[in-house]
Parts: sequence; structure tokens; C-alpha cells
Amino acid sequence: MSAPVPYTQYDPTGQMLVTPEDRDAPARVARLRELGIGSAPVPEFDAFARNLARTLEAPYAMVNFIDENRQYFAGLYTPADSQPGVELEPQQASTSRVMARDHGWCPHVVVRRKALVLEDVCDYPRFAGNPVVDEIGIRSYLGAPLIDWNTGMALGTICVIDTDTRPWGRQGLETIKSMARQMVERLHQMEERGQA
Repeated sequence: MSAPVPYTQYDPTGQMLVTPEDRDAPARVARLRELGIGSAPVPEFDAFARNLARTLEAPYAMVNFIDENRQYFAGLYTPADSQPGVELEPQQASTSRVMARDHGWCPHVVVRRKALVLEDVCDYPRFAGNPVVDEIGIRSYLGAPLIDWNTGMALGTICVIDTDTRPWGRQGLETIKSMARQMVERLHQMEERGQA
């Protein structure tokens, strides 16, 4: 496993990087391929995201896996999922599950290997400039890493987001960390059953 990466990183010109360098990405990609994750939605993960959103009373929730260039929401819950009869076209559904690696805060969680609580992203200069703030209107984020038992690396995250500020608090932090452990357990159960 690579050495810890400093939390705030800068490019050669001294500009703060929006997304931290991720030295584990090639090994993570190989492990995700072993698990069969990253090319199709996983219904069990969608159900997990729905439960995560309900538990934390958030409008959006994701089970997110990250490679060198993108994030893939193998599990996704959005406000449209709670409205009967509202369905995305297949092209929209697949597009909504993919996001550039420099969008959002899950890549920070993966590199740091620690949960991240942003009750108001605008309170943090290093996070306020992220493209999802202006492009999507995200104002709060709560995420925790999915640490693989076999390799010890962070494979991805589970997270909830809101377009309003949210006082997630210590209870929210403990809940997301506990649910991340549950998601990792599911991943390993699926691998043992040969379903991942």
C-alpha cells in the first residue's frame, strides 16, 4: 500500500488541486474488476442507497466506486426514485451514474481513507470550488470509505448529499461509518457467493 497522501495538495504552479492524487487507483481498478463492479448498476446497491437516504433523511445517496478517471454509482437513490411513475430513459440512467473524478468529494474520502462531513461545503475553501457546487447546487455532503478487507485499500464510498446545508453531527458521522461497514460486508458476501 502506498504512503499516505497529504490532505491538501498543490500542482507544480502552486495551485491547490481540486482532487487529490490517487496512487492506489491502478490497484483499485484491478480489484474492482475482480469484483465485477463498475460497468452496470447493482440492484442490491440501489436498495442499499435507498435505505441510506432514508436513514439519514437525505434526498440523494450513492454507493460509489472510483477509478483513475471517473466515479461510478453502482448504487444510486435520487428524489425521482421516491416518486412513482418517474423514470429516467436508459441513456439518462446510465449517464447519471457516471461522474468525472474531479467532481464531488468522494475522491477525497478514498485518498484520505476517512469519513468526511461537510455540513455546508461553502464553509471550506478547498471544497467550495468543486464543480458540483455550481453545476448541481450541492451544499452538504457526508461520506465514508469502503475499506476492502482483503487488500486494505479504499474501493469507493457511500455518501449522501443535499442541496441545502445539513447539520449531520456526530450521529450522522457514526451512522455513515456503520453503514459503510455493512456495505463492505455485503461486497464480501457477494464475492464469496460468486455474484460480484
